[in-house]
Formats: sequence, C-alpha cells, structure tokens
Amino acid sequence: MITDYNGAGGGGDVLLSVRDLKVSFFTPAGEVKAVGGISYELRRGEVIGIVGESGSGKSVEAYSIMGLLQSPGRVVGGSIWLDGENVLEYDKRQMQTLRGGKVSMIFQNPMTSLNPVFTVGNQIREALLAHRAAGRAEADARAVEMLDLAGINNPEKRMRQYPHELSGGMRQRVMIALALICEPDLLIADEPTTALDVTIQAQILSLMERIQKKTKMAIIFITHNLGVVADICSRVAVMYAGYIVETGPVDEIFYRPRHPYTIGLLRSMPRVDADEFERLIPIDGTPVDMLNPPSGCPFAPRCRSCMKICLRLYPPSADFGGGHIASCWLSERGKSVSAAAAAVAAAHAPAAAKGEGGDAYE
Repeated sequence: MITDYNGAGGGGDVLLSVRDLKVSFFTPAGEVKAVGGISYELRRGEVIGIVGESGSGKSVEAYSIMGLLQSPGRVVGGSIWLDGENVLEYDKRQMQTLRGGKVSMIFQNPMTSLNPVFTVGNQIREALLAHRAAGRAEADARAVEMLDLAGINNPEKRMRQYPHELSGGMRQRVMIALALICEPDLLIADEPTTALDVTIQAQILSLMERIQKKTKMAIIFITHNLGVVADICSRVAVMYAGYIVETGPVDEIFYRPRHPYTIGLLRSMPRVDADEFERLIPIDGTPVDMLNPPSGCPFAPRCRSCMKICLRLYPPSADFGGGHIASCWLSERGKSVSAAAAAVAAAHAPAAAKGEGGDAYE
C-alpha cells in the first residue's frame, strides 16, 4: 500500500500526518473495512484532493480526523498526527477544542447542515464563542466580516435570517463562513459543491481558492469530480475500496497516470478537446463488496489488465519521483520495488516458475 510520509510525528512544515489508518464498521452481517490502511502527509498551506467513487472511504477518513465517526464505525488501527500530537488519543474535551478551533469541516449538503430553528448569525456566533474568548458584540462583528468575506451581500441582514430563507449557494457560503470564523489550520471540504449548479460551483471554488491564499490554511478537498481537483488542488490522492492507489502532483496524475483505476476515471470524463462524437469509456464492473474484499488488488476484478498475481497479492508501492506513487503490479518499477516483494510474488507463482503459465506477472 502507498506510504507517503516522512519521520515520526511529522516534521518541518507538516501539519497533518495520517499513518496506516484503518477504519471498520461492525455490522450484524460482519466487519466492513471502510478504510484498509492509508498514509499521507499534508503540509501547511497545501491543498490536497482526495478523489474516488462513492464508497471508497473518502468521507470516513475525514470523519476519523474530526472524531465524528458514528457507531458502529471505529478506528481499528493507525494514527492521525496533527501538529505532532496523535488526535486519536484525545479525550472528549480535547476533541471539542480541536473541532472548529484547529480543524473545521464543510459538510456535503448545505441544505441540511445548518440548524433550521436558529438564525444564521446565531450559529456563526456560537462557533466563535465556543473556541475564542470574545464578547457577543465582537462575535457579531466577526460573523458579519466572515459573511462578507464569503461573498454574501448585505451580511447584517443575513445574520437575522433563518437557513430556509437562503438559496443553496448562499447556504454553502454560510457554511464556509462558519467553518472559517475561528481561522483553523486545516479545512476539510467534503464535496462542498455537490448539490449546487455549475455556476454556483464555480463561484464557491473561486471563493475557497481566494480565502485559502489569504489565510494560508491547508485544505483537504474531498470530491469525485476530477475537474474540481484540477482547478483548486496542488496534489491528488486517488482512493479505491479503502486504499490510496495513487498519489502525486496534479499534473502528474492528469498527464501521466500510472494506476488503471486512475486511467479509468480520466477516460470516463468528457474532454473539451475531444472529437464531437467521441464516446466516453466507462469502468466495467461494480464496486468491491467491502464485507468480503479480495485478497489481492481491490481493483483487479474490474481491471482490463488484470494478471494472476493481482488476484492474490496487494501490489507494492512504486515511486515515480516527485512524490508520484502508485500501487500496481503493471509497473516495471513496482515489480522490483523491493527484493522482498519480488520473493513473495515468486513464491505465489509456482506454475510460472515451472514454465506452465508464462511469467509470474501473467
């Protein structure tokens, strides 16, 4: 699996370090391994996009950072380091201080994320008073300032309105103001533009990019829209079935993808430079049954280039330089990533060694 971090506890300008994180949901039908062991680092001021289809574990990973996993979900392994501290060891009081103070989150649906019985001003003010020593007048002034920064016209009037009086785009801007009022070090945006039309999406993305450059905060942008990633992120992590299968700079992922799943995602997107009648190429098959995940590469049952070894062993990580890492047996560099991996592969391919079925990677 991909490992993308350096040093214990992070160092230098590293803000967040996720290491071999494993999250499961324990249901009557069995254990659902939502996140199978992912690792990555996020530096201060960096914007990373986490992409993948529904059910790949993107949101579950984010909720683990915030300590918002609901029963029967549970972190069963790994660690999450923020500013050199493992947040999985925090008690309830420390987690309450973390949420909204150091780390904030914009949730998927702006239509249901705000409390319908409280005014917009009340909700934004409450977030500031919970984490900062401020009076009501100061909190109100700060809330008006954040609404104005979020691009909401006449913010003094909006402070007195209820969520149902605002459009979807304005509610999403309120959510952004709510998340940023305490000036967090890290913002987690969980598909913040999903329920909005294309014009409003563009406005929200432009707003987030402008605020990020002004505040220098780090952002984890969770989405299934690769176009959004290209617009706002500097680095991408591609998730499938609870694993990060490929990660790297945006240009590397878009122009030199190494994993078949990443290639499939890019092929299934419409292109502005494509021929008029060019067909999109879908990814065949269905997502993995997380109750009974395959023992090898989770994408193997849907991969057009699947080999025998893919069904038996999870591929090692291949480093293509510049932070571009992929886990796939197809890569020549992946085959020789370590002597240990090569030995294990040979041990699981006796037929190939006897000349009965091609080579070990057939």
